[in-house]
Amino acid sequence: MARLADYFVLVAFGPHPRGSGEGQGQILQRFPEKDWEDNPFPQGIELFCQPSGWQLCPERNPPTFFVAVLTDINSERHYCACLTFWEPVEPTQEELCARDATERDEEADEGGPGALPPPTPGQLFAPKTLVLVSRLDHVEVFRNSLGLIYTIHVEGLNVGLENVVGNLLTCVIPLAGGSQLDSGEDGVRTISLGAGDRQVIQTPLTDSLPISRCSVALLFRQLGITNVLSLFCAALTEHKVLFLSRSYQRLSDACRGLLALLFPLRYSFTYVPILPAQLLEVLSTPTPFIIGVNAAFQAEAQELLDVIVADLDGGTVTVPECVHIPPLPEPLQSQTHSILSMVLDPELELADLAFPPPTTSISSLKMQDKELRAVFLRLFAQLLQGYRWCLHMVRIHPEPVIRFHKAAFLGQRGLVEDDFLMKVLEGMAFAGFVSERGVPYRPTDLFDELVAHDVARMRADENHPQRVLRHVKELAEQLYKNENPYPAVAMHKLQRPGEASHLRRAPRPFPRLDEGTVQWIVDQAAAKMQGAPPAVKAEKRTTVPSGPPMTAIVERSGGLHGTSARRLEVVRNCISYVFEGKMLEAKKLLPAVLRALKGRAARRCLAQELRLHVQQNRAVLDHQQFDFVVRMMNCCLQDCTSLDEHGIAAALLPLVTAFCRKLSPGVTQFAYSCVQEHVVWSTPQFWEAMFYGDVQTHIRALYLEPAEDRDPFSVCGGSLGRGMGGPGSRSPVALRQVGEAPVQEDERSALDVASEQRRLWPTLSREKQQELVQKEESTVFSQAIHYANRMSYLLLPLDSSKSRLLRERAGLGELESASNSLVTNSMAGSMAESYDTESGFEDAETCDVAGAVVRFINRFVDKVCTESGVTSDHLKGLHVMVPDIVQMHIETLEAVHRESKRLPPIQKPKLLRPRLLPGEECVLDGLRVYLLPDGREEGAGGPGGGPALLPAEGAVFLTTYRVIFTGMPTDPLVGEQVVVRSFPVAALTKEKRISVQTPVDQLLQDGLQLRSCTFQLLKMAFDEEVGSDSAELFRKQLHKLRYPPDVRGTFALSLGSAHTPGRPPRAKDKGPSFRTLSRNLVKNAKKTIGRQYVTRKKYNPPSWEHRGQPPPEDQEDEISVSEELEPSTLTPSSALKPSDRMTMSSLVERACCRDYQRLGLGTLSSSLSRAKSEPFRISPVNRMYAICRSYPGLLIVPQSVQDNALQRVSRCYRQNRFPVVCWRSGRSKAVLLRSGGLHGKGVVGLFKAQNAPSPGQSQADSSSLEQEKYLQAVVSSMPRYADASGRNTLSGFSSAHMGSHGKWGSVRASGRSGGLSTDVGSRLAGVGPPQANGAPPEPGFLRPQRAALYIIGDKAQLKGVRPDPLQQWELVPIEVFEARQVKASFKKLLKACVPGCPATEPSPASFLRSLEDSEWLIQIHKLLQVSVLVVELLDSGSSVLVSLEDGWDITTQVVSLVQLLSDPFYRTLEGFRLLVEKEWLSFGHRFSHRGAHTLAGQSSGFTPVFLQFLDCVHQIHLQFPMEFEFSPFYLKFLGYHHVSRRFRTFLLDSDYERIELGLLYEEKGDRRAPQACRSVWEYVERLSKRTPVFYNYMYAPEDAEVLRPYSNVSNLKVWDFYTEETLAEGPPYDWELAQGPPEPPEEERPDGGAPQSRRRVVWPCYDSRPRAQPDAISRLLEEMQRLETELGRPPERWKDAWDRVKAAQRLEGRPDGRGTPSSLLVSSVPHHRRSLGVYLQEGPVGSTLSLSLDSDQSSGSTASSSRQAARRSTSTLYSQFQTAESENRSYEGTLYKKGAFMKPWKARWFVLDKTKHQLRYYDHRADTECKGVIDLAEVEAVAPGTPAMGAPKTVDEKAFFDVKTTRRVYNFCAQDVPSAQQWVDQIQSCLSDA
Repeated sequence: MARLADYFVLVAFGPHPRGSGEGQGQILQRFPEKDWEDNPFPQGIELFCQPSGWQLCPERNPPTFFVAVLTDINSERHYCACLTFWEPVEPTQEELCARDATERDEEADEGGPGALPPPTPGQLFAPKTLVLVSRLDHVEVFRNSLGLIYTIHVEGLNVGLENVVGNLLTCVIPLAGGSQLDSGEDGVRTISLGAGDRQVIQTPLTDSLPISRCSVALLFRQLGITNVLSLFCAALTEHKVLFLSRSYQRLSDACRGLLALLFPLRYSFTYVPILPAQLLEVLSTPTPFIIGVNAAFQAEAQELLDVIVADLDGGTVTVPECVHIPPLPEPLQSQTHSILSMVLDPELELADLAFPPPTTSISSLKMQDKELRAVFLRLFAQLLQGYRWCLHMVRIHPEPVIRFHKAAFLGQRGLVEDDFLMKVLEGMAFAGFVSERGVPYRPTDLFDELVAHDVARMRADENHPQRVLRHVKELAEQLYKNENPYPAVAMHKLQRPGEASHLRRAPRPFPRLDEGTVQWIVDQAAAKMQGAPPAVKAEKRTTVPSGPPMTAIVERSGGLHGTSARRLEVVRNCISYVFEGKMLEAKKLLPAVLRALKGRAARRCLAQELRLHVQQNRAVLDHQQFDFVVRMMNCCLQDCTSLDEHGIAAALLPLVTAFCRKLSPGVTQFAYSCVQEHVVWSTPQFWEAMFYGDVQTHIRALYLEPAEDRDPFSVCGGSLGRGMGGPGSRSPVALRQVGEAPVQEDERSALDVASEQRRLWPTLSREKQQELVQKEESTVFSQAIHYANRMSYLLLPLDSSKSRLLRERAGLGELESASNSLVTNSMAGSMAESYDTESGFEDAETCDVAGAVVRFINRFVDKVCTESGVTSDHLKGLHVMVPDIVQMHIETLEAVHRESKRLPPIQKPKLLRPRLLPGEECVLDGLRVYLLPDGREEGAGGPGGGPALLPAEGAVFLTTYRVIFTGMPTDPLVGEQVVVRSFPVAALTKEKRISVQTPVDQLLQDGLQLRSCTFQLLKMAFDEEVGSDSAELFRKQLHKLRYPPDVRGTFALSLGSAHTPGRPPRAKDKGPSFRTLSRNLVKNAKKTIGRQYVTRKKYNPPSWEHRGQPPPEDQEDEISVSEELEPSTLTPSSALKPSDRMTMSSLVERACCRDYQRLGLGTLSSSLSRAKSEPFRISPVNRMYAICRSYPGLLIVPQSVQDNALQRVSRCYRQNRFPVVCWRSGRSKAVLLRSGGLHGKGVVGLFKAQNAPSPGQSQADSSSLEQEKYLQAVVSSMPRYADASGRNTLSGFSSAHMGSHGKWGSVRASGRSGGLSTDVGSRLAGVGPPQANGAPPEPGFLRPQRAALYIIGDKAQLKGVRPDPLQQWELVPIEVFEARQVKASFKKLLKACVPGCPATEPSPASFLRSLEDSEWLIQIHKLLQVSVLVVELLDSGSSVLVSLEDGWDITTQVVSLVQLLSDPFYRTLEGFRLLVEKEWLSFGHRFSHRGAHTLAGQSSGFTPVFLQFLDCVHQIHLQFPMEFEFSPFYLKFLGYHHVSRRFRTFLLDSDYERIELGLLYEEKGDRRAPQACRSVWEYVERLSKRTPVFYNYMYAPEDAEVLRPYSNVSNLKVWDFYTEETLAEGPPYDWELAQGPPEPPEEERPDGGAPQSRRRVVWPCYDSRPRAQPDAISRLLEEMQRLETELGRPPERWKDAWDRVKAAQRLEGRPDGRGTPSSLLVSSVPHHRRSLGVYLQEGPVGSTLSLSLDSDQSSGSTASSSRQAARRSTSTLYSQFQTAESENRSYEGTLYKKGAFMKPWKARWFVLDKTKHQLRYYDHRADTECKGVIDLAEVEAVAPGTPAMGAPKTVDEKAFFDVKTTRRVYNFCAQDVPSAQQWVDQIQSCLSDA
């Protein structure tokens, strides 16, 4: 029995002690006045009576009732029912406010019973509250009882209030479930308080089920399904939940409802359904809570960042951003949702019916409440189904100790990844659940039944909503019956106050009750109770049913099951081969087994199979068997998480201490010493679960009959029998699940045994009880010793130097001890924790490990022993024992380690030494590593085909130039291929330490991941033989080589130092060398320029080969050079050393000058004495690099600008990079200028001025004026824009080129006043009208008066600029990206093309997505777009100044692209070299800075501006394959070597720096040392002589063709330089290395004549496809060389052969020079022709063969004929390249020809060419240089001749014939008469054809 009410309290309003407006509650009376012993009076009731604060009220409110809940220190809940009513404030009370509280109390109480006058208008009312405090939750009874007391008071009934209160306090009711008498009626109690009332109290049947009344239903009604579900998940996962409402009763109902939903878990955190205003700071507590607060305080609630707020009145739930509520695992989430909607809205199912039933029965609110609870009860049953199988019975007596195996539960339910369940199992509520419900022998309730018996039914019903609903209703019935066991007897009889009674005048204030009377009633009742026997709650205890074993919540998809049986078969076979000693068979199967072991079933199968081979806890193996077993175990453990959810590590634990091998007499090595490197062994939770599992097994064995005991091993390892399970309860069902043999009936689970023992416990004698407790305790203790041993086995490394691995492991994290793995701390030996005192200094580190392991084991022992109730003596003993155990084990291991070192090493593959370049030296010899597959699929046997070459086993070498990996695939079935991956050290962009598993032994090893900007990734795991110090040394050396302190340390500069002593740079010499330079500059310039032939006629790119020839006759074109110099630079200097002289001439011979002369730009003159016609001149003003360090020494400036003005102009520009001319259009004479961006006060300042300054106006800054003058000079030095013809369309550009027919919006706005409305910039920003393929729009009508000069500047820099109508230049603001954006974009591109780890779902989409994220192609698109725009402007005759950023990144890119697109010369090999030397090297692109070449640049990182330019060129090359003399391979070659630092070309940031270091002119002088090419250009030249690798066979340029590529991202392709890889030989850009032994097979064959059908397998990921399958032309050239060699002739160079073939074709009619055509004939084939073509893959050998469909048309062909040609079959494509040349060389042979007067006869090779109408002759057949031409148009007759003097003697005289031309007569002689006749006929037929 229990008291219905503990205390009755009367609380009234009292003023605040500090005199503020608010009042405070005061307890007037409380009964009983003494605290009950078992239940002290709760503090703070006054606050809870008026949660919003005690305030006076101007009108009389109706009485209110609510129940607040207080929780005491013992987590007991006290229900405080509060009934509040209002009474008028007495005047006396107001007046005497200042008096102290006690006096005021007395007066208030004695204010007599006289009736008060009616309330006056200013009357105030004060609240007064009746409070009932109880530990029972009977809300209705409390409401009725307090209501009765209030009614008696208000209605003035003739009943003593003291009696009613006394009866209330003495009323006792039965506890839940009835009293000890089992009569049904005893659960019902009728009570009366002595006022003629009657109430029936029904106590619930089961105490454990919560009482909810209607609260759950109301909660759903207020918030809706989704919101309640989130609150439910939030409460379970320990988040803070706050309810808001204006109603207190609703707040307490909502909190009660939420708690009812959590059943069977109990909420154990702060629970305050109604929180008083004064305690609002409780909301900022860090712990979880469920709290209700009045909606008036909503503002305070909104400031809380981590609180989930549920607004009951508004129906919303607000979850803050920082809070993540994990949802229920699917499918439970969706199932629960749909069942809830069926319960709450039954009409939903019928809404769509054509004939809905007339009425649907809607449950009452109370019933609906129970149905909703039933849904959640089912949910918990499904979530926790089978939880009893994961309980560990650690102790049975004296009290059960139970632990839950969380990992096994998650693993078996298939919910390892599930966030929700993980958090629930870790929460406090679940811990309470286990300790309360884990007990095997106790009273059971509805949940126990449900989880044990109805799970199968729930699974079966899943897809039948009606059956689910029926089940829910059945459960609801039970829940309802629990709350209302006897619905029939619920009759109440109560008085209630009349309507609006609160408004009537109260007879008097609530009276003061007589304490004595009440106390007397209470004492009477207490005395009566003492006589009665104590009420014992009769609990019906039973064994709790365990229910069926677990199943996964969602069955995994069945795709894998088909193969799994086969896989298990492979595993079994391999193990049987190992134990039968069939090692070769086992070796073949091993890779397949290692792959199969990724699956769980195979891992379990392995553990079971291995167990069969263990007898008496021991299995001795030979070395090979041991290795195999260890490798398989490691592979198994590799995927175990730290918690071991699937029990794999648990199953292997007994085995690793069973398998062993004998190393020498008395020394045995166990498997555990080889499987330590797994995270699971250092996880304390794993060891605890294992320990408790084994303890359970032994405790169970204690109580089973001895007959049932099994051999100890099967007890330890019994967990294997249990399928997926961890070492949980061994039970018949679990064993059957795996399909083992049927189990005897007497085998009961540990829980059954425990239940039986708990039942018997009370019947045992005291001694017997003691004995059992002792036995259990010693069992636990012995297991603890066993586990201390086991843990030392797996935690102490075999080799103590490997302690670093242990130190980095999770559980042993606090091992950052005094000693470092590289530098042993010599003091460690004498540390207090060192258990090996004699060890001295050598073993210091061992002790460090020992100490850590001892601490780890001690922590474990402490935890498990205190939890399992081991006595403190035993625990102390253990602490003493652990260090000894560890020390003994260390000693054993030392012997094992020593002996294992003596084992013959496993045959590791021999290290393959890489081939090195001349001058490249090995820095670190090979470290054994495994190369692991990264995210690229090629090498790993992905969809690209080919075998799994990676992982490969080999070594990594570090040389002065490269990082190289060479090795073989680890999978023996792949074959003996050598795998090579390398990259230049200088290209390293990121180095990161990783911890990875080695592919063979599955050991966790340290590794390195190296990523390079040449798109290579080395992901390596060090072999175990590589010590950590070697690995560290490798990293340090790599770092040192990557970032040398000075540029002299780079490979290119340090390379030759060993062989040719380079001049040491002399710091002191800096000055003089510059002076001498400037002195001789002009002289040499004159000489050099004098040697040049500069034409101003139609542009023919001169062939630089003939620079040495004397200039032609028209001398007036020679550029004059003035000898005058500014006096300041003339300094006396000693005579020049020869090398210096060479340096001077070199400056003028540099790329810039050569190109300026070719373009006819200017004279080198500071006086205006001559050549006024020359608009530009070469100025030596920067020859000392004084004005601008990053510019070249010679610059092109307008003729009219004086050198001294340039200094001032340069100040307006960033880095002093003022505008200089870099190119001039041969046709429109427009010039292209480049400069840095403007400083704020430059032109921008000019333009910002309100009105344009007139020339005479004084300007604040003289430099700005200078600058304006300078721009004016540029404008005026251009030829007038509009020529006579008034040409104003962009020439050579018609809609045929476009494919789109939009009009060009004019480049500027149509009216000058319109400003930049539709300006160029907006088009570049992508705003302009869209054009097909991103081509520039058509030139429609450009206004004739366009600006003469456009300045392209950065939008940000030109903001707010107003273009001025008087200026002749115009600003074009564009948005450009900065260098840092290029850097960031490249990083992402690198990750996209070379990902570090395999993608989770590899698909082309994921690559494309990451490619898009990098925005690399968008940047390329912008560059091309700007460049095409500039090309258009230049082509239309306007000059352009590109003035972006500092003038050395994007400016350089744009300027170079513009020249490449506009000028065909730059598309030749020579021209491109010139372009790069001029724009990139001379104009100071910062190669060293952008490439982070030295230590100083390390922080700035790699920014590939030049690579981006090359990518743009590659895009143009793809679109115009016939316009470039060089192949795409050439671009890749430059892309690779501009970062490789193999050549000096791309080192340093400017010419100034190169001169300072003495690099610039060395190249010319050092030709004597051929062993190392210093310059990349020299290397290209040499290589080109040997192989056509850089040459593009499709090269067939059109004269003066301006290219306009499409720039839309859709037209751009990802450069294969980023994605391709050749594992056979590494990157193919170091030609000496790439052309290794794998030559094409023909060369290898000794018998050259064998048929050519020998085939070869080409793997796309391994071989270089272009090398394995060269294109047609390379093939023919090779064939020619081979045949020539066979014929014994010296093979000629490929270039000569090719030129001869081209010449003989007479296609373009141009004899070729070395790569540079001397004349470009006009062809009218339209623009489309450029992009047609058959693309054959290019590569190192056979540069792109991309044959155009119509290239064999004659030069005069029309567009229509070329279109027909395009339709011809491709079979004719190759005909032009046949060596037979039947049609091109109409007839050819040897003839003797008589020389001119007095010259002898000579045999010559003659070629009759019908196409060109010529008779050409050569010295011999192989000659490519034509020695002479007889034009057939000039031939008048062909007649028989006579032998002249000196003619060949043996020839018949009829073999002579003469050819008479208009100029002279040629005498010929054939070898015989028929051939002479044939020659005559052929020539005659040619003449007649003409």
